Amino acid sequence: MPWIDTHCHLDAAEFDADRVAVWQRARTAGVAMAVIPAVAASDFDAVRSLAHELGLAYALGIHPLCVDRAEPVHLEQLQDALRRHAADPRLVAVGEIGLDWFVPGLDRARQQHFYLAQLKLARAAGLPVILHVRRSADGLLAGLRRIDVAGGIAHAFNGSAEQAQTCVAMGLRLGFGGAMTFDRALQIRRLATALPEHAPVLETDSPDIPPQWLYRTASQRAQGERAQRNEPGELPRIAATLARLRGWSLDETATITGANAGAALPRLAALMEDQ
Repeated sequence: MPWIDTHCHLDAAEFDADRVAVWQRARTAGVAMAVIPAVAASDFDAVRSLAHELGLAYALGIHPLCVDRAEPVHLEQLQDALRRHAADPRLVAVGEIGLDWFVPGLDRARQQHFYLAQLKLARAAGLPVILHVRRSADGLLAGLRRIDVAGGIAHAFNGSAEQAQTCVAMGLRLGFGGAMTFDRALQIRRLATALPEHAPVLETDSPDIPPQWLYRTASQRAQGERAQRNEPGELPRIAATLARLRGWSLDETATITGANAGAALPRLAALMEDQ
């Protein structure tokens, strides 16, 4: 059964030593496709090249945690890249973009400026978006009401049930990954269980958001134990959690979440058909 990792930072430095082997392990585990979202303008070329090298998909955007170092010229570079690669079938979205109201000290006005500007670029390009949302769902949705885009994915969603319903009503799918595997992640698990069948997609956000079996407690970290690196190959085991929560078989989970990913990112669906 083929799995799709809709959010995987395979270009991250944590994978520099063994990137190809990491993806080979994922393929062996049954992961057929991954989307690599950029986080800064300096990443655009590397992300695109990696996607073509490994036969994956990619997205271009400026992450809200990177806008403090971003300049207006970087938005121009994004616009130019979206134009130059408009016919590239592996370019499936604008992302990772959005708002982060969790990390203290960030300039919210600056985040809003870059978020809205990138929504406009996505609309102009006719591409869906991959959205970063941390304690910022209301602000994110307000932007989408102002600037209509072609759907997309709210990555690692952890908002309220009402916010989730609004996202789905606006044509977004919601990403579920390692956080869902924790027994105490009650809100995320409730969302994963109660959302309409056409809403959830799967992701790892690797090397970040490790699932429960890779996590280390504070006491373990104090003893020198590190959290193991998250990898796209963990996706099938993460998917098993969603299957249990929904009462689906693994085959059903792969089929449903794969279809949802393709609906959110139509070029991704075309790539899967060509495999």
